[in-house]
Parts: sequence; C-alpha cells; structure tokens
Amino acid sequence: MSHHNILVVDDFEAMRQIIRRFLGMFGLRNVEEAEDGTAALAKLAEKKFTLVIADWKMAPMDGIELLRRMRAESRYKEIPFLMVTSATEPSSVTTARAAGVDGYIAKPFSAAMLREKIEGICGPLSRAGTAAHDARPIPPKPRQIVRPVA
Repeated sequence: MSHHNILVVDDFEAMRQIIRRFLGMFGLRNVEEAEDGTAALAKLAEKKFTLVIADWKMAPMDGIELLRRMRAESRYKEIPFLMVTSATEPSSVTTARAAGVDGYIAKPFSAAMLREKIEGICGPLSRAGTAAHDARPIPPKPRQIVRPVA
C-alpha cells in the first residue's frame, strides 16, 4: 500500500498533521489533505485515491455527507473510507455504517490503533515503514532451552 494515494480530510490542521505523521511511520507517504468535504470532493475529482480518512464533524460539508456523496458516485463508491471522529455513541456508528463506512476510529487514537484500522480495511502494511514506537511489536524469537547433557 506504500504506493497508494491517501486523502486525509479534517477541518483541524493539527489533526491532519498527526494523521499524516502516523501514515509516514507506516511508510505511507503519498498523502494529500483537505479541510472539509467540499475540498475533498474537489481533490477526488483531480486525482485517484485509494483510501479516504475523514473526520465526521466539519463545515460546510461534514464527513458523513462526504461519505454519502462518494457512495452515490460510481467513480468514488469503491474507495475505502475510514471515519475518524469523537462521536462514539452507538447511533453515530450505526449512521456511519448505514452510509457505507469501511472503518470507524474514535479520537483520541494512537498510531497503533490507526494502523490496525487501516490494515482491517486495506490489508497488511509493509513492515519496512514501521517505526520502533509503532503499534505491534515484532514478536521476540523463541527462547532456546539448553539442557545439560548427563
């Protein structure tokens, strides 16, 4: 997935930068940003993206409306969509699922959590881009038990 294009949509610039930094830790460097759903649709019209990561609450167009519009357009409907939000009540999750979301992650979240959600949607990411402080540690080698010869 390291050669794919990812669109990060959030009205809070610091949040876009955090997500971009996490993605970079995973070796995902082809990242573009949009500050709301309207700007995201304009970017989608210009370039092919393989994943959209978007906040729910934005203006003038929020993430759920962006998702609904993407699912209504044949050229965007198959693009995986990860909703990032502070709205964790069950009705919000149900609304997002009904609109066609592929994944849902609640703020605040760690790099490990984001990686897990992306891999759940897009499949395994390359271990080459994994930073030492990233999520899943590489399991230790099994210990060998050496018994003295009698």
